[in-house]
Amino acid sequence: MKTSEDKNYLETLKERAKTSRVYKKYQLIGLLIAQLLNDDKHKSLYIKLAKKHDNDDLMRIAKDISERKNIENKGAYFMKVLIKTHPNILKK
Repeated sequence: MKTSEDKNYLETLKERAKTSRVYKKYQLIGLLIAQLLNDDKHKSLYIKLAKKHDNDDLMRIAKDISERKNIENKGAYFMKVLIKTHPNILKK
């Protein structure tokens, strides 16, 4: 049986999970790209890309794709455009 102390602790954890923990610029850029592309599932990928590559270029591509209405999977299209314009982007 859960005590009131356990419940308070669980509530505290739930509240903490709601707050953002963005400490670096590349983390913010990656999260913004995920938001623009409606692709929260792959936000860690976008953060990794933002950490290693030109943020302005990534944001320019993401904004362009986010404004297009006829693209069904914007995240996949973003990666396709990114690989086409920067062929070595996913290599070490």
